[in-house]
Amino acid sequence: MSATTLPSGPRADSRISLRGHLRHTSALVRRNLLWIRQDPESMFDAILFPVVFTLLFVYVFGGSIGQSLGGGQEAYVQYVVPGLMAMMGMSMAQGVGTGFNQDFNTGVMDRFRSLPIGRGSVLFAKIAVEMLRMLFATTVLLIVGVLVGFDITNWGGLLAAVGLSVVFGSALMWVFITLGVMMKNAQSVQAMGFLVLMPLQFGSSIFAPTDSMPGWLQNFTDVNPLSALADSARGLMVGGPVAGDLWLTLAWSVGITAVMAPVAIHKFRTKN
Repeated sequence: MSATTLPSGPRADSRISLRGHLRHTSALVRRNLLWIRQDPESMFDAILFPVVFTLLFVYVFGGSIGQSLGGGQEAYVQYVVPGLMAMMGMSMAQGVGTGFNQDFNTGVMDRFRSLPIGRGSVLFAKIAVEMLRMLFATTVLLIVGVLVGFDITNWGGLLAAVGLSVVFGSALMWVFITLGVMMKNAQSVQAMGFLVLMPLQFGSSIFAPTDSMPGWLQNFTDVNPLSALADSARGLMVGGPVAGDLWLTLAWSVGITAVMAPVAIHKFRTKN
């Protein structure tokens, strides 16, 4: 369809059919994948983060924390690998905001917004590609986990845990896309992401049980969505209670998406 038949202003979305949105999204997904092929260094974080964090926590903290779990390093591997899956989703989501901000500053987004395409298609394509990167990072994490002793006994639970991590990670991407649109530069997005990530990651059950934490911190971990995601992933992968944490994780995912997706799309449409 030619540029003269579709408007390029903020109201373009209302005049584009669902089929058009899907076609635009698929074209942009292909564009983003081709960009990754041309710039393979952009996959370094998806490769190195799972390797570095798994080896770091297993071999530095595995012995001491494993003893508190009633075992040694082997017990800690079973504990930390599902937790690291939750962390991978958040780390990949942060990269979305940084990349989105860089695209704005280099003029790529101005080019997209001048085209007769759905504004939401640009965001959905970005999230779709980042979800693929997240799946790749999770696969690397599981391979490294198996190499250091992680025992996969429930393949169905493993697939469910991976799916749950992707759902929650995709919800967080809307938060970081909003930051990417609102912040002036990529450094500001990274700094803000750091302030969000650190309390959520270390104030959770990702790396260690919360029983020995102070009472006020345990109250925080009880409502921390990363704790719910990590605990539900453990229950699905190695056994244990699942239902409560699973529904809490899904509720957080739906709530974050429902609130932040409209905000991100609006900010993208109106950004000057």
